[in-house]
Amino acid sequence: MLKPFSWVWVLLLASLSVRAEPDGVGKCPHMTVFDYPSYMCMPIAMKGMPMKMLMVNGNVYLSQTMAEAPRGRSALYSTSMIMGDIGTSVGSEHYLNLDVMLTAEKWTVPERGYPLLLQIGERDSNGVPYVDAQHPHSSPLMGVTLSDTINLDSHGDYVKVFFAPRGESTDGPIAFMHRPTGMVSADAPIGHHIGQDVGHISSTVIGASIKVKESRFEFSAFHGQEPQPEKIDLPLGALNSVSMRYIQDLSPHHALMVSGAYLKDPESTGDSKAFQTRYSASLYQGGLLSNEWSLQNALITGVTQKYDHAEVLFSFGEEFLLQRQLNRIFGRVEILERTADELGFSDADLNSGRWVGAMTVGYSRELTRIDAFGLYLGTSLTHAFLPQEWRAGYGGDPWAGKVYLQLGGMKMVHLMSDRDE
Repeated sequence: MLKPFSWVWVLLLASLSVRAEPDGVGKCPHMTVFDYPSYMCMPIAMKGMPMKMLMVNGNVYLSQTMAEAPRGRSALYSTSMIMGDIGTSVGSEHYLNLDVMLTAEKWTVPERGYPLLLQIGERDSNGVPYVDAQHPHSSPLMGVTLSDTINLDSHGDYVKVFFAPRGESTDGPIAFMHRPTGMVSADAPIGHHIGQDVGHISSTVIGASIKVKESRFEFSAFHGQEPQPEKIDLPLGALNSVSMRYIQDLSPHHALMVSGAYLKDPESTGDSKAFQTRYSASLYQGGLLSNEWSLQNALITGVTQKYDHAEVLFSFGEEFLLQRQLNRIFGRVEILERTADELGFSDADLNSGRWVGAMTVGYSRELTRIDAFGLYLGTSLTHAFLPQEWRAGYGGDPWAGKVYLQLGGMKMVHLMSDRDE
């Protein structure tokens, strides 16, 4: 069970060799600022430089999985995330932006969710919990956010205010589909619901962030009940939950993020006293290992209290992306707590966390490129680790594999000048 820890240390030691190059974490060209939640550069208003911009980015995957019995299964499915941003400067200080995220996962993911050993969370249309599977995201509208970024000075400091009928609360690490590894693998982390990035789809979010030099402070209020993945809707609710996040640029290629959130009845139990708290800390790294290889790395930990009848559950994750021209090598190591009740075992203590783990390594290569979008062929292999008393139910420490095609990329268009980047 401790095997994954050795790989974490190997990756951390390798990351110390990252050079402080201009392509490090959070670095952006003129007239843009780095937006950590979306992990990309976003426009900011500048005096005497009016602009209207459209950005489209995203990834669509077609995957075939294979996994060891008895709880593993094979499936052909598609996951997707398409994001469009359109914005305009207003005067020399304001940049108004509309962000829309779309997915078709309700119709392209199996009814039982896509296979992912040790994953849990949410319920299907029959009220059955997803177990050893990842639920589809709310379709077709995964998120919609209206924001105003207010430039405070010439050094890139700003205040951003936003409203999202469905969007991201200011807690957890960068959501998995926006992290660099999310650009090469569609799988959600199995620690997704344990203090990590489950807040990336929240209801009725009102928030603000402020950047002062190398620090960012983010706050939000939102409706605590989580959207139900099988429904096509966009409900609004009372602002009964709060979250806050602090982000610090430590160097040209390191950033630290910590967060906390209080949620009112996120599982829709109807209990007026039901609540949940979750906390996270994450460290991000980006730069060059050599003149040809770049490394992106993230170390993530999450804590959730009052989730699935457990008093407290912990999760840890380490993931990396090595890239050289057309070739991408990626991996993820996760160690977290699961309960017998979550996985359907009949232990005497159903709601106490026990440590499980999973280690994934993968490779993808660009086959062709159409404008700003690439077509990739990839594969990955995952080995899960379980406590002795659960191995019989999984047939040991099971293996799972995947092959996939991916279409992904980003394009930015300057609407005022009709110039494409």
